[in-house]
Amino acid sequence: MKRKITLKQIAKELDVSVSTVSKALSGSKEISEDTTQKIQAFAKLYNYRPNNIALSLKNRKTKTIGILIPEIVHHFFSTVIRGIERVANRRGYNVIVGLSNESFTKEVINMELLAGGSIDGFILSISKETLLKQDYHHFNATIDQGMPIVMFDRVVSEVDCDKVIVDDMKGAVKAVKKLIENDCKNIALITTMDYVSVGRLRTQGYLQALQENEIEAEPNLILKIDDSLDVENHLEILENEIETFFRMNKNIDGVFAVNELYAVTAMKVARKLGLNIPDDIQVIGFTDGVLSKHATPSLTTVSQHGQKIGEQSANLLIDRLEAEDAEQDSYIVNTDRKKDFIKMVIETEIIERESTKSKIYLEE
Repeated sequence: MKRKITLKQIAKELDVSVSTVSKALSGSKEISEDTTQKIQAFAKLYNYRPNNIALSLKNRKTKTIGILIPEIVHHFFSTVIRGIERVANRRGYNVIVGLSNESFTKEVINMELLAGGSIDGFILSISKETLLKQDYHHFNATIDQGMPIVMFDRVVSEVDCDKVIVDDMKGAVKAVKKLIENDCKNIALITTMDYVSVGRLRTQGYLQALQENEIEAEPNLILKIDDSLDVENHLEILENEIETFFRMNKNIDGVFAVNELYAVTAMKVARKLGLNIPDDIQVIGFTDGVLSKHATPSLTTVSQHGQKIGEQSANLLIDRLEAEDAEQDSYIVNTDRKKDFIKMVIETEIIERESTKSKIYLEE
């Protein structure tokens, strides 16, 4: 087994300075091509590996991005991570994933741990408990330390940073209008409590679609789920709440749910109550995940394009990091925190499946 060689040893063997070796190994144009090839060949022969920890301490850059998400099992978040990794790897960055489990405390702890030298910047979606508390001090403190943040999906205006979102309101309008076009007269909404920004926007889209089609919104057709309580029995509670809701509103012929889980559970309850999907009741959910494709019947969804959100988030953060490096190199420092922050909106689309009536079916 070849022993590990150092920069100093390479420099001594080849009778050059340590600085020359370092620059040659990093591909610097300051070093002649012949010298670079000789040093790189020697380093390869003796299995030289750079000390990444030492480099990060010297350069104050880790070339690593921290990703902080509320939950790992949600298909949407897994596709976002895939998009982030795809761009990060292509641009020479690694990723570390942290999980808040919808907890404010865990979110703060994760950020403090990662911000202590492990990463260069964050891409994150805010936990439900943080949104409920409306306490964003840890985000602003991280930014004040000089560490950029990109928020996606769940974002807040109180934090100045780049953001990537889908048009939640417009996506909800599309979904509800599809149910109206499919001749649904009594469309129910299954949503989150209003402190969750995406649920609030999707609720607004539901109401807007009804208004634009001159349909009066009925409060009894809106079910708001508080899923911050009793996590262990969440699915059982969700199913019971939706069943009670359906039994109290037997005229429901269409359902728009603000996430995939609510939609699939609504279909399960509908079948339990002897309703045929889509003949008796049609269902559309937000998020085009695994559950949607494999549900019985398969679920019509509003696709959020999670991978694209991840890719755009990674590009925004890396662009920000590299722009800051360029400013430092040229001794130009921009102290304006608002800078040129970008809010990028990703369009949604309807993925039609068996839980809604197709146009061909309607014409027949």
